[in-house]
Amino acid sequence: MTRLGDSVQRASALLAQDLSSDSTVRQLLAETGSRRYLDLTDLPAREQAELIAARAVEVLPSVDKLAADIEAARAEGRGLRVKLGIDPTAADVHLGHAVPVIVLSRFQRMGHAVTLIIGDITAKIGDPSGRSAERPPLSDEDIAANLAGYRGQVKPFFDFERVEFRHNSEWLAGITLPKLIGVLSQVPASSLLQREDFRTRLESGHGLTMSELIYPVAMAIDSAEIDADIELGGVDQLLNMQMGRRVMEIYGQQPQLVVTMPLVEGTDGTGAKMSKSKGNYVGLSAPADEVFGKIMSVPDRLMEPYLRAWTEWTDPEIAGALARVADGSLHPMDLKKVLAGEMVAALYGVEAAMAARAGFTAQFSKKSFTEVGTLPEVDLAEHGAERIDAVLTRVLEFAASSSAARRLAKQNALRVVVEYPGGGQRSEVLGEAAVTRSLAEVADEVTAAQDGGERPAGVYLKAGRKLALLVRR
Repeated sequence: MTRLGDSVQRASALLAQDLSSDSTVRQLLAETGSRRYLDLTDLPAREQAELIAARAVEVLPSVDKLAADIEAARAEGRGLRVKLGIDPTAADVHLGHAVPVIVLSRFQRMGHAVTLIIGDITAKIGDPSGRSAERPPLSDEDIAANLAGYRGQVKPFFDFERVEFRHNSEWLAGITLPKLIGVLSQVPASSLLQREDFRTRLESGHGLTMSELIYPVAMAIDSAEIDADIELGGVDQLLNMQMGRRVMEIYGQQPQLVVTMPLVEGTDGTGAKMSKSKGNYVGLSAPADEVFGKIMSVPDRLMEPYLRAWTEWTDPEIAGALARVADGSLHPMDLKKVLAGEMVAALYGVEAAMAARAGFTAQFSKKSFTEVGTLPEVDLAEHGAERIDAVLTRVLEFAASSSAARRLAKQNALRVVVEYPGGGQRSEVLGEAAVTRSLAEVADEVTAAQDGGERPAGVYLKAGRKLALLVRR
């Protein structure tokens, strides 16, 4: 049995146990977390290809070709050269940026040669993927600072000691006009204009610059210059990577394989991809408690894609855990706590993950909210006449905007909780229409609906994982 097979056997036994148990979860996090450093060179070529494909959107031209290339390279006593291009355009990195790096680490641990291309030239051109305007160029100082920040933040997912760094200024800065024209003359303009974002911009009257049209070709030259066997990137970079195959053929080389990675949905559950501009991200430099809490706030439906994107769990392990949720033998909250623990463990270690788990339980999972001593309070005498969305945004700052408050309601994440002296609770989910009603009116309706006329010990407004005590002074 392979080393990965041994680990899966041990983890599967733990996944069948009580995942509300701290001791079981600690063992599971230690087991699955150790896989981030597991030597995968003993996996047969076919299993390597399938492990990569299991986390990819597409492998082009096919998984069979990937397996065959791995086998052929092994016969020659080498690994494949795997390329990931980085345009260092931001200093802060979030979990969405970690997705390709995690798969790149798997290639590395399978014995393949990883090359990170630092796009110090292409960053100055600006990749407009998904944008309505050309991205502003960066200075050399900006690029150096952003690269240092990127490397430091993704380090928990990747061994930078076993990677080759190349800057594409090594070849692009000295490329001659005849050589560039020679390449461009063999690239139809129609293939460049296939990009959806280019078409959208043209249709909206924004226009394109020549530098933007040249960008995909410049990035493709990177693949030819290092003679890449595989290029890894987000699915939004597919046409750029396919251009790499075309340019490599122009250079007389065997075209690279392309592995596209998913763009992971953000934590707000709206369907938008994780991004800093939307505020629906988990920063890699965020404190452990914040990382844990943000993962706990996501809709249950995101557990599967998040497990696939950021953990080292195999497909059978994920399917087994989800099957337990479906049959009622595993509570979704317990699985989500394991997922949150996986994220914290990756960044800060198992002990930090268990501490964050305990902190979350102490603050948000107690049977009695009266035991939580530092909750914000809303005085209904002062703010009761205000709309709930106004209280959430202006008074409590639990939501960034009224639309964000409505999204919480759509996700069944907005509720009034009534607690009774004996410790029992009753929770009323607030629909989207309630967001525009006055807080006091809604709170009074919920408290008036209790059975038996028992006087509440406390009334709370809960938005996602955030909680506030409602008082009337």
